[in-house]
Amino acid sequence: MKCTQYFSFIRQRPDRAIIKDEWISDTIKNPVKTEVQSDRRIRKWKFIEEVGRYLRVILLEDGETVHNAFFDRNFKEEEK
Repeated sequence: MKCTQYFSFIRQRPDRAIIKDEWISDTIKNPVKTEVQSDRRIRKWKFIEEVGRYLRVILLEDGETVHNAFFDRNFKEEEK
């Protein structure tokens, strides 16, 4: 998994250290929602059953380099 130097550093925080690589990869491959930010970075969300929370992964514009990943307290999946 490619990641920015920022993510490598921030991942050492206790609240980020619990996030598994497999959760990040699965969020990238199978998101419930995707958005492109104004700076062209890509946001992807997925519900992680094991923790009962939504994970948000921020990718660089290349669509594969992870810049950030965290549990998003405010995300609500749109009703279908």
